[in-house]
Amino acid sequence: MRSFPDDLARAQREWSATYRQLAERPGRTELRRRLYRLSAQVFFHSYWQQRRPRPAEWWELRDLGRRGNDLRERSHS
Repeated sequence: MRSFPDDLARAQREWSATYRQLAERPGRTELRRRLYRLSAQVFFHSYWQQRRPRPAEWWELRDLGRRGNDLRERSHS
């Protein structure tokens, strides 16, 4: 698996958590705004300045965000 910068991985984990919260409580303006900001933060991160990511890289990052949240949720249960 590819190694992503900590701040990029953290932003992706926050994106995944916010997306789930929005799915559970649709119509929440503050969550939509947060999701929009995080999307921009992930997409325009300096890590991608050298080259645009390939689809496989996006999938790895998204998977990292999902797995990170799953592990955290299990540890708090």
